[in-house]
Amino acid sequence: MSRSIAKEDSRMQTKRVLLTLDEFTPAEFKTLLDLADQFKAERKERTFQHQIPGTSLALLFEKPSTRTRVSFEVAMFELGGHAVVLSPRDMQLSRGETLEDTARTLSQFCHAICARVFSHKTLESFSKSADVPVINALSDLYHPCQTVADIQAIRESKKNLKGLKVAWIGDGNNVCNSLLIGSALAGINVAAACPDKYFPLQEAISKAREISKVTGSFIEVLENPNDAIKGADVVVTDTFVSMGDEERKKERMEVFVPKYQVTQELFSKAKPDAVFMHCLPAHRGEEVISQVIDGPRSIIWKETENRLHAQKAILYTLLKEFSIEP
Repeated sequence: MSRSIAKEDSRMQTKRVLLTLDEFTPAEFKTLLDLADQFKAERKERTFQHQIPGTSLALLFEKPSTRTRVSFEVAMFELGGHAVVLSPRDMQLSRGETLEDTARTLSQFCHAICARVFSHKTLESFSKSADVPVINALSDLYHPCQTVADIQAIRESKKNLKGLKVAWIGDGNNVCNSLLIGSALAGINVAAACPDKYFPLQEAISKAREISKVTGSFIEVLENPNDAIKGADVVVTDTFVSMGDEERKKERMEVFVPKYQVTQELFSKAKPDAVFMHCLPAHRGEEVISQVIDGPRSIIWKETENRLHAQKAILYTLLKEFSIEP
């Protein structure tokens, strides 16, 4: 076997992906959180001890982004690598090149592919065809990078994760799906309150419950937000109208408001020291009122900052594991 073919086989055997979060074991997930904490401490001290120089990341955006784009670009810079930011119109995808050929092409130039896409199937196609790690920066079904940052913020605020209760209030969307899985990995209990037709993805519920058999967490999905929030240590919500659903805003508002809006009254039913989280962007007066999201128990800016540290931990882990001997 030639050396080049041996290298290719090594790449195929060692490639890992992050599409939903259930690619990680509970122990691996804890290691990822610990690493994110290390990156946060290093950045404050400006030491940048963990480096992956000479690495490049293809960053593909089908959807607009603020936090995801900036955090991934800065993460690669501080890791000693480089990010190439692309939109479909920048590539031959806009002229009909297949996802599979695009994934293979990007694999020749970059050490990982990170994509923020409309359809999760796009990521699955990339994952099957790429020779390098593929990272889900958001799809219609999952948002695993957000969950790593969220649980890092919860651990910072509450110290011990095991046995905590997280109440998700609102749409059982992509953020909720990944939060179910990440919470199960961390041993956190979750009560998700969603309207009947807006429950989390059954696949995500099943994945979370399977993991919970190992970690001992409890995953519950129900309709009544008052029941879900009772005794919660953390209250989380997200916009009721995700990108792509704007035409259905009126319909969605009638379903979610006021029953699933996080008001002072609803928030008061959680524990007295409960914290509030939202991945942003937020629509104050819709899914949450200003007094809660901007109040003293909101940790949205800790959560936002942690996107950078979580992204660095993910990149460092996947790219280090994927390194090939010269």
